[in-house]
Amino acid sequence: MANLVKFGIDELVDVLKAAAEPTRLRLLALLAAGDLTVTDLTEILGQSQPRISRHLKLLGEAALIDRYQEGAWAYFRLKQEGRAVTLARTLLRHASENDPVILRDGERLAAVKRQRAERAQAYFSRNAAEWDELRRLHASDEDVEAAIVKLVGSQPVDAFLDLGTGTGRMLLLLSGVYRRAIGIDASRDMLAVARANLDKSGITKATVRQGDILNLPLDAQDFDLVIIHQVLHFLYEPEAALAEASRMLRPGGRLVIVDLAPHALEYLRNEHAHLRLGFSHQTMGEWLVKAGLDVEQVTDLHSEKQGSQALTVTIWLARDPRLLIAGGRNEASTSILAGNS
Repeated sequence: MANLVKFGIDELVDVLKAAAEPTRLRLLALLAAGDLTVTDLTEILGQSQPRISRHLKLLGEAALIDRYQEGAWAYFRLKQEGRAVTLARTLLRHASENDPVILRDGERLAAVKRQRAERAQAYFSRNAAEWDELRRLHASDEDVEAAIVKLVGSQPVDAFLDLGTGTGRMLLLLSGVYRRAIGIDASRDMLAVARANLDKSGITKATVRQGDILNLPLDAQDFDLVIIHQVLHFLYEPEAALAEASRMLRPGGRLVIVDLAPHALEYLRNEHAHLRLGFSHQTMGEWLVKAGLDVEQVTDLHSEKQGSQALTVTIWLARDPRLLIAGGRNEASTSILAGNS
């Protein structure tokens, strides 16, 4: 019981008052399973939108749920951290999974997620041919992902940020390593694919949000690991994106960049919206140093395809050189420096 969270009487009563109402307790159970909109929740609970919104407002005021905007839509989820939500999760663990109301909510939630997956798959199918064409030009996804996994290592990562998350593949690939994760993407269509993939894999410790990679809607210095996977060649200002990613790192945190080495495939500009035809070791190294990071490792993965159409994938590993100061002396945090290889 060493990790038992203790509350003052007033604080404890406030949390219990917020959670101890049937609809709000059902909302907490649903939002523990992932991100949902008010429309999703009204469909599942069969209650009016104003009523659901009122309950969500009370849960938010009690610091039990997060709300974030994505275009015209607002998404909600159970908070991942905090004293109040620790107590709420304890309450949810004591709710019987065989309760008829919980069972019915679960069935309706599954139906909502199936609809979400169908919409996402339709978008994915429309674009699959284009993505497959690009994959055939460079090193296999399997080789690239194996290199990323090796580079990240097996030691636990407290907080992981995936910039340009796309289909959420990095969130799935590294799900066994991180405690919590956020994926950011500018495209609502891609976020729909990512949510469907997280739902399918049963991953609730990761969430995805719409955002600008050059102006992230997140607190600085909050992540141990940041990955930018095949994103920078789409940007007018890749250097600015690296500076923003560096701002997200805790002292000792790591940044992993996966992108294309320099190439001459001009058609990728017009047909696939590439603004940069790859990045050299020197250019990327200079940008990372300018962003205040130390370059620790650079890996080139060559394509098996022969000739001028072949693309090389490069992986850069950089680290924030600052050390945490604890107890009056410099110490490297075990969780932050985890994953050395």
